[in-house]
Amino acid sequence: MDPRYPIGKFQWEEDLNDERRRVLIDQIAETPGKLRAAVMTLNEKQLDTPYREGGWTVRQVVHHIADSHMNAYIRFKLAVTEKEPTIKPYDQERWAETADSRALPPSVSLTLLESLHTRWVALLRSMSKQDFLRILHHPELGTVTLERYLGLYAWHGRHHTAHVTELKQRMGWK
Repeated sequence: MDPRYPIGKFQWEEDLNDERRRVLIDQIAETPGKLRAAVMTLNEKQLDTPYREGGWTVRQVVHHIADSHMNAYIRFKLAVTEKEPTIKPYDQERWAETADSRALPPSVSLTLLESLHTRWVALLRSMSKQDFLRILHHPELGTVTLERYLGLYAWHGRHHTAHVTELKQRMGWK
């Protein structure tokens, strides 16, 4: 297994039906709780352990998820309220190196994620099939539908939570 992709690389599914969208929204809704459960027993040394050689620490992973999902929520709001907006990308590697990402307790980002996901999931559950077909322009990825972003971020939360749970398993941590 490649430790960079413990659940595999993101696979795009075309033309999601209502049930599949509900499943993906539920996965986004579950992310904060599953992430909190994954890190709640870790001590400071464990939180500062990279999930793989050359990778981010567990602490950085938690803060990265908050950073990424804040950007995703804003991108959804832009695409729902504007006509084909162009979004601003960010350098996730540099964001992970900032002082807040390297030093703050994960609880700060876990609390943020819980509130953020409450709002995000409410928005997602209110959206129609047509809303999910709205597009945004990403300078690096090109034209992307919100349906594809839904799949990407359902995977993203599971992907990074698995970085933590797989590290715990490899290290024999409880």
